[in-house]
Amino acid sequence: MIPSPVRFLAFSAPLFMAACSDVEGEPERDPIPVVAQDIRVLPEQLDVEAIGSARAATSAEIFPETAGRVVSVMFTAGDFVRRGQPLVRLDARQEQLAVEAAQVQVREADQLLGRYRRIEDTGAISESQIEAGETALASARVALQQAQTALADRTIRAPFSGNVGLTEIDTGDRVNDSTPITQIDQRGTLYVDFPAPEAVFNALRPGQIVQVTPFSDPSRTIDARVVTTDSRISQDSRDFIVRTAIPNEADRLRPGMSFRVVFTRAGDTRPVVPEEAIVWGGEGSHLFVVRDGKAVRVPVTITARREGAVFVDGGLRRTDRVIVEGVQKVRDGQDIRLVSGRATGGQDVQVRQSDTDARTSRPTAAAADGE
Repeated sequence: MIPSPVRFLAFSAPLFMAACSDVEGEPERDPIPVVAQDIRVLPEQLDVEAIGSARAATSAEIFPETAGRVVSVMFTAGDFVRRGQPLVRLDARQEQLAVEAAQVQVREADQLLGRYRRIEDTGAISESQIEAGETALASARVALQQAQTALADRTIRAPFSGNVGLTEIDTGDRVNDSTPITQIDQRGTLYVDFPAPEAVFNALRPGQIVQVTPFSDPSRTIDARVVTTDSRISQDSRDFIVRTAIPNEADRLRPGMSFRVVFTRAGDTRPVVPEEAIVWGGEGSHLFVVRDGKAVRVPVTITARREGAVFVDGGLRRTDRVIVEGVQKVRDGQDIRLVSGRATGGQDVQVRQSDTDARTSRPTAAAADGE
């Protein structure tokens, strides 16, 4: 077999140079135009929210001191009563008779002792007889006081001034010392107790002011003064109880009402950047910062977020400028061209961290405009 002749192909110069160019690599791209701004380092603010319940500053459930039949109910639910004012009277006929009998015994013992003293100097009576007469008089007086106390117990009185609640006692009912008569509350000042996470234990001290909002009137915000805190942390829920006091001069609030409680605590300082600067990828979130005219990828963790600003934690430098516009076009190590820096107007951005679950120490992050 005769071999085919060898064929030679001729290439034009432009085509040959293009092929060589493909082998050596693509020509460098022009720098990507971006907008960047300085990184700000600001203190976080921890906003803790909780649900609190109100109770009267002084409150008591009233019970009879003794058993008996009700002869008079002398109050209506909601009445304001003064300390010592009668509320319920029980049948007291026997107790009244006991007082009268004790009074007679006191008079007899007093008269007998008086006769003894008149003849004491004559020698007709001994010293021991006089002492026995004094003892008899003292015993009769004690018996009278006991009878008077038993009589007084037949009238149930208000232990302090306040508003009385409902009662299920009617005239003719028989009651004993375990029968509830009514509830009385001194509600000129209310206590609002709420649970706070362990993380803010050192931030709440007597005299500090927190904001409370009654769920019955969401448009109203009240300054509540911290009165005291519980002496220990709950091992189950990892929180503690805080007691605050709120005024109630207008008597618009009631014990048992629920309140939304909010207070703020200063946190750690962290870098804060615009939310649009965050880039999400398969390995999480990151930023692009400008270093030596190039875009540098910096992984970050978002710790707080609100109203377009976020706190981040990562390997950032104070001298870095973060890319906020054009960030989707750049790659790590790519040359960039700054178009303009975003103006901040000299205003700081305050970022707040919000606690969506007051019974944990992991509040959600937040940011708000400051001064």
